[in-house]
Amino acid sequence: MKPEKKNFQITFSLFVIFAAMIAANGLSAQTVIGKWKTIDDETNREKSIVEIYKGEDGKIYGKVVELFRLPDEDQDPKCDECDEDDPRYNQRVKGMVILEGLVADEDNAKKWEDGEILDPKNGNVYSCYIELVSDKKLKVRGFLGFSLLGRTQYWYRQ
Repeated sequence: MKPEKKNFQITFSLFVIFAAMIAANGLSAQTVIGKWKTIDDETNREKSIVEIYKGEDGKIYGKVVELFRLPDEDQDPKCDECDEDDPRYNQRVKGMVILEGLVADEDNAKKWEDGEILDPKNGNVYSCYIELVSDKKLKVRGFLGFSLLGRTQYWYRQ
């Protein structure tokens, strides 16, 4: 085999491997799975870190893994405002699953819908959807009834 042809084959092989690595990295980056910093949409303060994961049922869930509290706030709050019938009632917020049952949108690969989100501060449970705005920014929309009637927060990847 001529040296030029062998060099071309090696160069081409390296290019293919490099391109595959970049493509794999890009695909893995387009996921909601991971840790996200939540920002209070009323105070603009960092509230928590929520870890989003895929459950055994294939749906998306999120649990609070860290809380950012002011010195004068309860450092280990419980969801005492949750409905007494909710299994999260009077449970610690840290470690609590607050995002439940999201499924992939068939028409939008960056959106998960038909889930619920709990606001531990007031105990309210809302319908919700989440959507990747970018690899580092997640739109979280909680609503009652219609998605037009609700609140939006943006969470940031950690």
